[in-house]
Amino acid sequence: MKILVTGAAGFIGFHLSQRLLEKGHQVLGYDGMTKYYDVSLKEKRLAILKRWSKFRFVAAMLEEKSALDEAVDGFEPEVIIHLAAQAGVRYSLEAPEAYISSNLLGSFNVLELAKKIRPRHLLIASTSSVYGGNEKMPFVEADRTDFPVSLYAATKKACEEMSHSYAHLFNIPTTCFRFFTVYGAWGRPDMALYKFVDAIEQGHAIEVYGMGQMQRDSTAVGDLVEAISRLIDAVPDSSKPAHGVQDSLSPVAPWRVVNIAGGTPTPLLKFIAAIESALGKVAIKNMLPMQAGDVVSTFADAGLLKALTGYAPSTPIETCVDEFVVWYRKYKSEIAFES
Repeated sequence: MKILVTGAAGFIGFHLSQRLLEKGHQVLGYDGMTKYYDVSLKEKRLAILKRWSKFRFVAAMLEEKSALDEAVDGFEPEVIIHLAAQAGVRYSLEAPEAYISSNLLGSFNVLELAKKIRPRHLLIASTSSVYGGNEKMPFVEADRTDFPVSLYAATKKACEEMSHSYAHLFNIPTTCFRFFTVYGAWGRPDMALYKFVDAIEQGHAIEVYGMGQMQRDSTAVGDLVEAISRLIDAVPDSSKPAHGVQDSLSPVAPWRVVNIAGGTPTPLLKFIAAIESALGKVAIKNMLPMQAGDVVSTFADAGLLKALTGYAPSTPIETCVDEFVVWYRKYKSEIAFES
């Protein structure tokens, strides 16, 4: 198929584009190449994707509607996978305008594009952060998500709601998937795994928020992209709910939301222990209270994903952390050589 991937130079977009290309699809990557973190990391990801003859890339912001329309002209994607967004809970406290521009206006332009070209399936990235202050666990897709505790979560929830209205009004089959702490090789420098490994390698202290009492339902990036690639064929049909589970399928639109996670929360200190084991070093821990916008725990019910695709993430944390450390050391040595 012809597939448009927004955010293709990003951490998840890179891995997903690579998986789709391996499956023989044509991929049009679209990314604003913003300076939220080191652009050279994005360029290195792109260099790998550009080895594929079926990959084409456009560097432009989603907020530029004319650029987006021009990019897909003649490509006619059958599937749109919208991953591009301003990410990060903590950064939303520093630069809120970036979240309004990218996550709301940018997503609106993607929805307008979908209205115009009518893809077979529109898939949109959301986040576990939309569950906000919910105390009932595990999180089920049908739970209320009315109490966001960060602007980031609020913008992603708004994107879900906007996509539902477009699915209803224009009959656009749409799946929103909620990510749960994705990690792995080629990860962003602002993510916990990268920050912890980088600090420990340099002998610096790591900042452990929530006094180490937090836990996360973490997802290896390889598992995540496998789930997304399978969801492409799980096209929502309001008359065909999933069997044996509580489906989030809308009663008035070909729209649903799906958790992508393994359903096994990992305590933060266990995660750090896996990093220490992979590095062969002990971390200096600076224990700190919770940060504004954070939550103590995330825990997903992955039953709907399993019912729709026959698949659920299961890669052990130790395996993915080991792979990250191998990549990190190779990446850092290449940077040092280039400089």
